[in-house]
Amino acid sequence: MLDSYRLKSVCSLPFVCHKKINTVGTSNADIPLADPGMYQLDITLRRGQSLAARDRGGTSDPYVKFKIGRKEVFRSKIIHKNLNPVWEEKACILVEHLREPLYIKVFDYDFGLQDDFMGSAFLDLTQLELNRSTDVSLTLKDPHYPDHDLGIILLSVILTPKEGEPRDVQSSIQSFLHWRIYDIKTMLMRKSWKRSSKFQTQSLRLSDQHRKSHLWRGIVSITLIEGRDLKAMDSNGLSDPYVKFRLGHQKYKSKIMPKTLNPQWREQFDFHLYEERGGIIDITAWDKDAGKRDDFIGRCQVDLSSLSREQTHKLELQLEEGEGHLVLLVTLTASATVSISDLSVHSLEDQKERGEILKRYSPLKIFNNLKDVGFLQVRVIRAEGLMAADVTGKSDPFCVVELNNDRLLTHTVYKNLNPEWNKVFTFNIKDIHSVLEVTVYDEDRDRSADFLGRVAIPLLSIQNGEQKAYVLKNKQLTGPTKGVIYLEIDVIFNAVKASLRTLVPKEQKYIEEENRLSKQLLLRNFIRTKRCVMVLVNAVYYVNSCFDWDSPPRSLAAFVLFLFVVWNFELYMIPLLLLLLLTWNYFLIISGKDTRQRDTVVEDMLEDEEEEDDKDDKDGEKKGFINKIYAIQEVCISVQNILDEVASFGERIKNTFNWTVPFLSWLAIVALSVFTVILYFIPLRYIVLVWGINKFTKKLRSPYAIDNNELLDFLSRVPSDVQVVQYQELKPDHSHSPYKRKKNNLG
Repeated sequence: MLDSYRLKSVCSLPFVCHKKINTVGTSNADIPLADPGMYQLDITLRRGQSLAARDRGGTSDPYVKFKIGRKEVFRSKIIHKNLNPVWEEKACILVEHLREPLYIKVFDYDFGLQDDFMGSAFLDLTQLELNRSTDVSLTLKDPHYPDHDLGIILLSVILTPKEGEPRDVQSSIQSFLHWRIYDIKTMLMRKSWKRSSKFQTQSLRLSDQHRKSHLWRGIVSITLIEGRDLKAMDSNGLSDPYVKFRLGHQKYKSKIMPKTLNPQWREQFDFHLYEERGGIIDITAWDKDAGKRDDFIGRCQVDLSSLSREQTHKLELQLEEGEGHLVLLVTLTASATVSISDLSVHSLEDQKERGEILKRYSPLKIFNNLKDVGFLQVRVIRAEGLMAADVTGKSDPFCVVELNNDRLLTHTVYKNLNPEWNKVFTFNIKDIHSVLEVTVYDEDRDRSADFLGRVAIPLLSIQNGEQKAYVLKNKQLTGPTKGVIYLEIDVIFNAVKASLRTLVPKEQKYIEEENRLSKQLLLRNFIRTKRCVMVLVNAVYYVNSCFDWDSPPRSLAAFVLFLFVVWNFELYMIPLLLLLLLTWNYFLIISGKDTRQRDTVVEDMLEDEEEEDDKDDKDGEKKGFINKIYAIQEVCISVQNILDEVASFGERIKNTFNWTVPFLSWLAIVALSVFTVILYFIPLRYIVLVWGINKFTKKLRSPYAIDNNELLDFLSRVPSDVQVVQYQELKPDHSHSPYKRKKNNLG
């Protein structure tokens, strides 16, 4: 009866048969507006004409944003210093509703500052003809100043139905009847229309494209050497310069050189190349001013497409909009260090490939590419019992695998709390002391992804070939969150190369959270510093007690020991004493008498600081007061970081002798043994002479060598107490496993 009602109702509906229905050149007005099918909009951004000037030099650095609704669907590249830019970029956009216009907004790119608005326009998609290329000329306007002419943007667009093209009148009528019946069913049953599986397939495809964008094609190695004759920005005729670098989403900020116009940075860092043709590195120089906005010194650019690969280029760059030069060393190297594959296809299962990898990192290959320390393979298998992030009680989880600055993603598994990814990731290891971070997020189409959990795994703690369940932790890695992730990790490395790389500066991670003032962090770092200082204070008290003869037997023994050591002292006894301390602690550990104390620093760890940010947002009226205390806040952040560095330094020394990282403790034993033998057989004066000659001639032999301290570089690889807690594995609670609960229910 319902079907007969449908047919009767549909046949009684008014219908107009449009005469203009062809395969090519069909207008949207000829298609029923109720058709909710998907459309593909192919856009070619041609060029701009007579755009507005927003920079002081009378030019602009324009780029274009395309939006549908409130969502950005495409962003063009930046054309520098041009009011008549030519883009010739293509974009493919999936459109659900033609009623929503396509908004075009043009901005002037300002590195380090807020981008300037250059005008906007919109394109009514309902006026486009289907399956036909249309050239569009859009006049840019400012809604606040509608009389101002801000230039023209020229586009070519093609609108194509994704659900099938109307080829004749009969197919159009059938399509119309189909959707009318569907609408009547929806009205009668009072059910909301849900997206079909095609939308999930589309999201999977977009997620896969997003994942592939993280596969980089090469490395840009940059050494910031010095600045020459920079502009004086302070009243004393000097500046406190620092430099910002940007390549796409990657950023780097140099250290601040106080009170100089000819700074010597000697800093080295790497960027990844995601495009075959290279890219443009934006460089800006700034003068640091405490308590107020930093002063702009000048800018310059490096076009990587003009540089040859596998060669180091020395560049002397003139700063534009300012004074002075920057001197850089830039090296482009091709790389295939990261990859993604399915679980069924990976390197270590193939015995031939495994043999080649083992041969590459064998002890005989010590001097073959010292930066290539080892090979890492990560199998992301599945997760269980994840947190429900959506209102439906489900999540759309995907996984991010990070090793230093290498970052790869899995696909998204939709509406699942127990996803299976079955993906294999491979990395080249540049530092065996790196930490592998695996983070699970919930994908949201309209906003940033939600955090579900994270694990941090030091490479030296990995047991090869073992499938292991890791309990997910919170953002600060201080406590458990809901869920377990199953990983199988293999590490192959050359121990000699790894030891040599331990004595060079640690790679800086350029994607890090910005430091913010935190009362909890300040208190925690103070307690850690106090703990380290109290060790020295207690040692001084102990020595004074010997001097005061508080315990006569102890004071007598100390006096005899003092006379013996001073009378027979040789310099080799210092590393020998440290060597004995390491050996003593090692035998205590292997004998089961572990005296190491795991300080309970978890209670002092950071809490989410989002609450503090919310308070700042609510107190918008107090902006003037916040600006006044900005200088105080900056000082507090500096003190906070200094306390962290001091506490970490003391804890790292302690953890070296406590065998927290056995690899490093063994390396310390080897180094101390070598130093002991050298100091025993070679007079001190010769050693000091060699050291002095090396220091005085280092800059002559290698003018662009980067200064480093081997001892500090070594200690930077030793985890502090906080990092020990963060890297500590949590025991899984099997009661939370859905498979366990299912088995119990069946029982």
